[in-house]
Amino acid sequence: MKDIPIADVRNFVYLGHTGSGKTQLLDAILYKLGVNDRLGSPADGTSMADWSDEEKARKITIWSKSFNATYPADGRKIRLVMLDTPGYADFYGQLVAASAIADAALICVDAVAGPQVGTQRAWRRCEQLGLPCGIVITGLDRENADFTKMLATLQGLWGSKCIPAVLPGPGGQSVTAVLGGQPLPAEAEPWRTAFIEAAAETSDALTEKYLAGEALSAAELAAGLRAAVNGRKLMPVFATVAKAGVGVPELLTGLAQLFPSPADRPVQDAAGQAVDITPAAPFCGLVWRAINDPFIGQLTFLRVYGGTLKPDSEIYDASKQSRERIGALLSLNGRKQEPMAEAHAGDIVALAKLKTTVLNNSLCAAGQAIVFAPIKFPAPVMAVAVTPKTQGDDDKLGTSLHRATDEDPTLKVERNAETHEMILSGMGDIHLDVVLKRMKTRSNVDVLLSTPKVPYKETITGKGEGHYKHKKQSGGRGQFGEVYLRVEPLKAGDAEWFVDDVVGGAIPGNFLPAVRKGLEEGLTRGVLAHCPVVHTKVSVYDGSYHEVDSSEISFKIAGMRAFSDAMAKAKPVLLEPIMKLKVLFPDQYMGDITGDLNHKRGRILGMGAEDGMQFIIAEVPQAEVFKYASELRSITHGRGSFEMEFLRSDVVPQHIAQKVIAEAQKHKTEEAD
Repeated sequence: MKDIPIADVRNFVYLGHTGSGKTQLLDAILYKLGVNDRLGSPADGTSMADWSDEEKARKITIWSKSFNATYPADGRKIRLVMLDTPGYADFYGQLVAASAIADAALICVDAVAGPQVGTQRAWRRCEQLGLPCGIVITGLDRENADFTKMLATLQGLWGSKCIPAVLPGPGGQSVTAVLGGQPLPAEAEPWRTAFIEAAAETSDALTEKYLAGEALSAAELAAGLRAAVNGRKLMPVFATVAKAGVGVPELLTGLAQLFPSPADRPVQDAAGQAVDITPAAPFCGLVWRAINDPFIGQLTFLRVYGGTLKPDSEIYDASKQSRERIGALLSLNGRKQEPMAEAHAGDIVALAKLKTTVLNNSLCAAGQAIVFAPIKFPAPVMAVAVTPKTQGDDDKLGTSLHRATDEDPTLKVERNAETHEMILSGMGDIHLDVVLKRMKTRSNVDVLLSTPKVPYKETITGKGEGHYKHKKQSGGRGQFGEVYLRVEPLKAGDAEWFVDDVVGGAIPGNFLPAVRKGLEEGLTRGVLAHCPVVHTKVSVYDGSYHEVDSSEISFKIAGMRAFSDAMAKAKPVLLEPIMKLKVLFPDQYMGDITGDLNHKRGRILGMGAEDGMQFIIAEVPQAEVFKYASELRSITHGRGSFEMEFLRSDVVPQHIAQKVIAEAQKHKTEEAD
């Protein structure tokens, strides 16, 4: 905003576990700031933050959104750029994006439930980014709410740097600002002293002054406290009763006083070069979100890092190395769109109808080439097989899925070359359900869902000899080709799986490529369950040919059949994907989690404690975890989370392999019929 210096901008993200009161607090803040003319509530569907039909129906935040307003503090007008994020694990990617472009974080903690798995997830994200944090305890008017007890819990988790910036009165009906100018109760004085000490420790000069018994000036205290928060040496703790507005003004004043500005947070581009944030510098920014809404249209959300961006100008997409023409700059507050005259460091703006720019692209002034490191998103943890309901849906499915993945990088779509299924992967069943319903609304495409087939593979554990003579005579020129070969496990480091050991021209050189093609085809369909064959070495050492009847097709068939013969004698086994899981959960669910993992043929590799939670690292067959996101939520009542990645392939136990092989044989028989 033109009339507000960058030093008076506060760009921060709201984080917290789902149900922690985060959205209700934001609605109270928007009402206090005059952005909304009434106090919205997610419970009754009037929230300015959770305004979409899907969010109203589910009563959870699904998408990250930006809000902008000004607040008077210390005789200045402070510009607040606020980013709301989902607390639900399925929409963690939205949190990742918003936190990546914020200068600080405000973590909401429920006064009764305390820190939960979503709280820990948010805290770990802030640690990864080195993001300064404040904490706000919500719902102090509820039964069993105890500020002192919750403060002790937070300090037990994150240390003595958690210092209360306010002290609530009985029943959460009022709060007293520890740093306010008013007379303080005796119990607040130690906390005020703790704030002063935190400020003094940020520089040698302030430390010397404090130790000498001299009082820090208001300016020194303010600068020291902001430096302490920015350096993650201080985490101010606030308290609110959002619906009653209690603690909201003190929270806003505290954020203005304590949270860093963009000027306090040096930015580097992908090459490690410092970015000039001043308004006179060349404009630069990063796209952190993009949507294509049938009503709003194409919108690209940009965090401005430096310089000045003005409407009706030409900019450069440094990631795509292409030019873009922009029209209006839009500031969004929920559904409200307001034009901006210009944007500076710390601002979040929406740009309409850009032609080629997508999420994670870097934009800058024409003539510049400033590229920022892209935001890294978590890998999907749940997958479903997607098939169109009708032929008409088939035509629209690809386009609709492509649009969905453009908007949401935690979605992944691929056609599995082994199972021939279209696989849609996401962060959980709720995430995928939201995506599919959105596809239905926007593109009128209906799909059928099923559990994906496991991409089994086959290999051999021993050696085997194979032989096949292809001989066919049906009048005229016949077909003839004979191949002898051996197979054995391919050793690590072997550069070539195919070995030509033929001597004396038993198979003419011009037919060996055809033999190899037959082997390659044989490798796509093993002898057990017709799965791809891996880690197998094939040596062709003998054969015979006919001067007239031999042909490429004859030797291709002979090679393929000889391979099947050899593989059947080489102790073939079925392989399945093994996934590595890290499961995070409260301590009381340890027995349920370990029992469930054992039931899933899992092998526990390790366990421990992390940020007040328990974790287990285990390896589990992929066949057992396609629905683990919803199963874990059921076991832990929504308080558990997990990460998953492919680890290796391993031999399928015999009793399970027999079922897989029988099913494959049945399917082959049905196809033949």
